[in-house]
Amino acid sequence: MARTATIVRKTSESSVELSLNLDGTGKTDIDTSVPFYNHMMTALGKHSLIDLTIKAHGDTDIDVHHTVEDIAIVFGEALKQALGDKRGIRRFADATVPLDEALAKVVVDISGRPYCVCSGEPAGYEYCMMGGHFTGSLVRHVMESIALHAGICLHMQVLAGRDPHHIAEAEFKALARALRFAIEPDPRIEGLIPSTKGSL
Repeated sequence: MARTATIVRKTSESSVELSLNLDGTGKTDIDTSVPFYNHMMTALGKHSLIDLTIKAHGDTDIDVHHTVEDIAIVFGEALKQALGDKRGIRRFADATVPLDEALAKVVVDISGRPYCVCSGEPAGYEYCMMGGHFTGSLVRHVMESIALHAGICLHMQVLAGRDPHHIAEAEFKALARALRFAIEPDPRIEGLIPSTKGSL
């Protein structure tokens, strides 16, 4: 069964069309209308091996917050839809990713229970502007929105870092690598739900 999803979300603040294939090769076609976010979502697709297409625009003349948030919401919803009943997946995974002086760790549980914990970002990071539009505070908000709408438990920790761009990119790449392994089919439990409860 194909593990794919396509979702369209239109509000008075943004328009998002997103398609993904969990069993892809990391092929991406990203246009979020927020250049730095394009960079981050391209990295997320590339390093998770999730084929990802995003076409989005919104009221970025006011702020990029609405568009960034709505894309994260739709990505989470699409991830949840494509995973189906989660039979045969590895479920748990972690990844620690460096980018020069920055180091980020992400641990995920495809649990069906949304939870997000983010820690270790340096003081003032939330106010840093990247690419002229994207603030450091949006990274945590993206993680929270994905976790909530995908129904996953996500812990993200910044272990080191000075340059805001490097920190953000390490965070997104760590999420990508953790997702890659957590959603991957485990041949030892083919067709089984990886839970003592029998459902996720």
